[in-house]
Amino acid sequence: MTRIDDTFARLRAARKKAFVSYIMAGDPDMATSLAVMKGLPGAGVDIIELGLPFTDPMADGPTIQAAGQRALEGGMTVAATLQMVRDFRKDDATTPIVLMGYYNPIYARGVDRFLAEAQSAGIDGLIVVDLPPEEDAELCLPAQKAGLNFIRLATPTTDARRLPKVLQNTSGFVYYVSVTGITGAAAAVATEVAPEVARIKSSTNLPVIVGFGINTPEAARNIAAVADGCVVGSAIVREIGSGKPVAEVLAFVSGLAAGAHSA
Repeated sequence: MTRIDDTFARLRAARKKAFVSYIMAGDPDMATSLAVMKGLPGAGVDIIELGLPFTDPMADGPTIQAAGQRALEGGMTVAATLQMVRDFRKDDATTPIVLMGYYNPIYARGVDRFLAEAQSAGIDGLIVVDLPPEEDAELCLPAQKAGLNFIRLATPTTDARRLPKVLQNTSGFVYYVSVTGITGAAAAVATEVAPEVARIKSSTNLPVIVGFGINTPEAARNIAAVADGCVVGSAIVREIGSGKPVAEVLAFVSGLAAGAHSA
């Protein structure tokens, strides 16, 4: 049982949906990013997705791409991201942290070294968007052996033949991408998402969390109502990128979390 598993068990017992927030590590700088991260649980966030900055984020739209560039220009690295997690864990031993990014920085650091450091720092799961199931031996299986959940993405184009392969070694939860394309590019529509979530849930007992295209409390409520919860990323990153004070960013997050929890 990981912190992710514990969190979903607690939410199920309370008959609540999960609210997951994404922020980019080191955006716009490490101090601000850490202050936002530390405030997320108090704003109602159940699981934190922490972006690992990378130069070529092919699944991300302009908002998150810009956040990654700001972080990299500020000197953010894999080591600094792991330190940010350690600093967060000094005050919070319970909120799950999922590191989301691309394989290149992990590969460059070395898989065994990275997994040992991630587990020690307090990371609970990984989402690595450019490693398909055919490459599970590369990172997925070693991560699970190290005690980390490996969370897969399913999309509108994941058909009945592909879905079992996607689910085979997934743990923690399934991340359903509600729209085709990049982050922040289109709005999620609950009536379109609902049958896709039901299709995935017919093949797995894992929670299904929906992300991409959710940017208001109403949207968070509507999407969470047809899934086990929702993820908001670009809308939060946009607030951070606009230079708003940390308190205003957290107030925005609180509204989104309230929307999801009201489902």
